[in-house]
Amino acid sequence: MRLRLANGKEIDARIKGKRLKPVCGDQVLAEAIENESDWLITSILERRNQLTRPNTRGQVEVLAANLELLVVVAAASPKPDWYIVDRYLCAAEIMGIGAAVVYNKTDLDSGDNGSVAELAEYTKIGYDVVRCSAKNKTGIADLQDVLAGQCAIIVGQSGVGKSSIINRLTVNAMQRTASVSQKTGEGRHTTVNSVMIPIPGNGSVIDSPGVRDYAPALASSQDAAQGFREVAATARDCRFANCKHMREPGCAVKSGVENGKISERRYESYKRVINLTEKLSEGRY
Repeated sequence: MRLRLANGKEIDARIKGKRLKPVCGDQVLAEAIENESDWLITSILERRNQLTRPNTRGQVEVLAANLELLVVVAAASPKPDWYIVDRYLCAAEIMGIGAAVVYNKTDLDSGDNGSVAELAEYTKIGYDVVRCSAKNKTGIADLQDVLAGQCAIIVGQSGVGKSSIINRLTVNAMQRTASVSQKTGEGRHTTVNSVMIPIPGNGSVIDSPGVRDYAPALASSQDAAQGFREVAATARDCRFANCKHMREPGCAVKSGVENGKISERRYESYKRVINLTEKLSEGRY
């Protein structure tokens, strides 16, 4: 494990005991090991927040901690899964941190009207949206402005170009990259472990492994509404305070979907998060 000291120097570190499970972004207490170059991590300081997901055993897995911004990347290739984008944004809302959507590989974009509409929807509900191409550097300066001074994590499907974007943000990153598989149309995993990288503008980014799917670890299905900005805002006008916005009468959210105030696809995404969380709580995932 790599540890960055207060003076910015990076060193190798070991973990004291089996119960300590530090993740990227953690602040820890550590001490030098006598007559060795390694340091020893002895404890983890209290986390301000943490990005989580449920594992295959139904337990909560912590992916990163102490974040200020979550940047979810989609791309012209592989085909965007906007439901994954929504789930990451949901996690950011629950954590109480900022979030942005990046659409990479615009050099390959054939003018997909579906992607244009989805990006416009994210802008409408208040997210920063950056269109860029890591290949030809367009839009990278705009992304640098979003990231300035932030401790951010960059997440998304495998193959969308997260590591390539980070390599453009700083000349010292040198993250491994790979092309999308021609056979499956899916991205290949190149980042195996999360790593935090300093970037210009007094910020830092965590390059995380790509995913085929993602779901936030929510305490209950009721939390899902807080993960969708437009649902949370509209829910204040619901007839019942405990409305799940599924089949209840007098639901302002359902009315918002019917009159176009809320995107039908985003509402479908919300319902999927509800159903997935309930399945996980019942051990059926």
